[in-house]
Amino acid sequence: MALPKVMSVVLAGGGTAGHIEPAMAVADALRDRLGDHVRITALGTSRGLETSVVPARGYDLRLISPVPIPRKPTPKLATLPLKIRKAVMEARDVLAEVEADVLIGFGGYVSAPAYLAARMIGIPFFVHEANARAGMANKLGVKLGGTGLNAVPDSGLDGEVVGIPIRKELNDPEARERGHELWGLDEQRSTLLVTGGSQGAKSLNEALAEGLDEILERGYQVLHAYGKKNEAPKAREGYVPVPYIEDMAAAYGVADMIICRSGAMTVAEVTAASVPAVYVPLPHGNGEQGLNAGPAVDAGAARILEDKQLSGEAMVRQVDEILGNVATYNAMRHAANRTGAGHVADNIAERLIIAVRRANH
Repeated sequence: MALPKVMSVVLAGGGTAGHIEPAMAVADALRDRLGDHVRITALGTSRGLETSVVPARGYDLRLISPVPIPRKPTPKLATLPLKIRKAVMEARDVLAEVEADVLIGFGGYVSAPAYLAARMIGIPFFVHEANARAGMANKLGVKLGGTGLNAVPDSGLDGEVVGIPIRKELNDPEARERGHELWGLDEQRSTLLVTGGSQGAKSLNEALAEGLDEILERGYQVLHAYGKKNEAPKAREGYVPVPYIEDMAAAYGVADMIICRSGAMTVAEVTAASVPAVYVPLPHGNGEQGLNAGPAVDAGAARILEDKQLSGEAMVRQVDEILGNVATYNAMRHAANRTGAGHVADNIAERLIIAVRRANH
């Protein structure tokens, strides 16, 4: 069961970082494993972040037509079959051109056409679901014969639970030192990281503003990503507000504790970085963010604080109970370490390699 001289892998996933970053993590793992003996092609659309992220990471990006599927009946549904056919043919042409041996999709507009094209030309394909509730495209992929891989149990997608692949850069041993220098933090003080993601989170910002004095008085320091669209808080001794954090490896490296939302990628990265966490799920939507955090909470690596319960007092209490209690803090770090969250990309890469070997037998 030998591999081809150069194994050709196509990764389909676009739109948001939640679809793109896992794909890039698997791409990196494949390149680390196979070097020049792997050809990696990312499949995306012109609408997503992949147009900037993928080329910046050094991978070939091919674009197909986006096919958003309306959640409610609209006149646009009548044009859907033609749009899907066009996108599937475009995806098939890409797979044929790069002589794809295997495909893995991560959801988003690009994935359904990719799964259909892979089925059409008869190559093995995988479906990775990062969220606690599987999307329609990924459910379709498994029904078409794709191998399902879940981040968490009970997503609604048939398949094994493997976790979320994350960037190897997040395990950079120099990240902590870099973070201290980047933000002028004191290496002798414990650091609380508070972030609401790229857009910030109003409720987290307000609660931190209420509790900041007490947190600083206890001798802790705070790195706060408040969001580009929000008004900038005033920096002060021990408090570093920034609109957005580009170097998340450095942020996780300096963080002794984090309070943040619980998007699927965020939970995976925080857990892999072994940072004790308090997750504050988005209060709207389908409850997905709360479910995303469930495994980390069950493992003892994190806690959940509902948005309606969030206040300055609640934030201070969580800091006291975690950073102020050595036994609790160490137990949460060790629990995160035990999850094995940092090895998912390598495990998925191995599955792709095995599938190609079997197909070539």
